Order: sequence, then C-alpha cells, then structure tokens
Amino acid sequence: MNERSVVAEGTFGFAPEEIVTSEPTRAARLKWVVVVDATIPAGQMVNAVACIAAGTGASVAGLIGPSGADAAGHPHPGLPWAGCTILTAAPAELAEVREKAVASEGVHVVDMPLIAQTTRVYDEFLAQLAETKPADLATRAVSIIGPRNKISKLVKRLELMP
Repeated sequence: MNERSVVAEGTFGFAPEEIVTSEPTRAARLKWVVVVDATIPAGQMVNAVACIAAGTGASVAGLIGPSGADAAGHPHPGLPWAGCTILTAAPAELAEVREKAVASEGVHVVDMPLIAQTTRVYDEFLAQLAETKPADLATRAVSIIGPRNKISKLVKRLELMP
C-alpha cells in the first residue's frame, strides 16, 4: 500500500495536512467513486449507495469535512470534502471493476453484495458472506477510493449515473 495512503497503522485515508477544503475536489490526492449495478431497481440502487457510502465515510480517515452552521445557526454535519462520483455498470462490468480494485495496491474497497439486501439480520448476512466465494457475491455497488490516476483508470469507460 502507498505509504501516503496509510495515515496511521491500519488506517486508510488523508493525513491532516492533506485536508484542504478551500480547493476543488480534483485537487485531492485520493479519488472516490461509487459504481452501482445499472440493472437493479432505483430503490435498491439508492440503498446500496447509501450503505457503502456510510461504510466508506467510517473507514477512510479525513474524508468527512468539518461541520458547519447555516445563517440561522442550525448545525449541519460534515460531508465528504473530496467529492464522490456515482457511476453505473452492467453486473459483469461491476464485478470486474470490483475484482481489479480489490487487487490494486493502495485502493480501499467497500462493497455491497446481493446478500446484504436480502437478509434482515446482520449476523445472518455475515454467516452467508463467510460461505460465499468472491465470484458469487453478485455485487450491487462498490465504493472505491485511492490514488486519482489508479481510480480513473479503473472506471474510465463507465458512465455517470443519470
């Protein structure tokens, strides 16, 4: 893994000095994309994207910017300061992108397999996941964050979600 991607032992993300919220998102060293299965119903797409975004925000140091207040003083929690692009892919393309991302050094992957949307008890999901081969995951969405050039190369042929 790229030494600059490891913020602290076992942590992936941005070092404090890399968090520059006054610059465009394209200036960030790491690029974040979410790729979702274009063939699933809209509700399942939204669910998958929301779930993996939560996992990504929780597992990538420095991704979430500071909180702010509106003109009335009401607080608004921080959002990802480095941006996020939502793309779509056919199931086979999505599986291929996930496989390549998992194999890429310095890339952090959070995915949502079909079984996560078909089980209602988290422990049951984990039990089924433990018995599922990677090729059989039926990934609904994948969140990928890593060096800008690597991520761009991984998703260069995919389309923005309409």
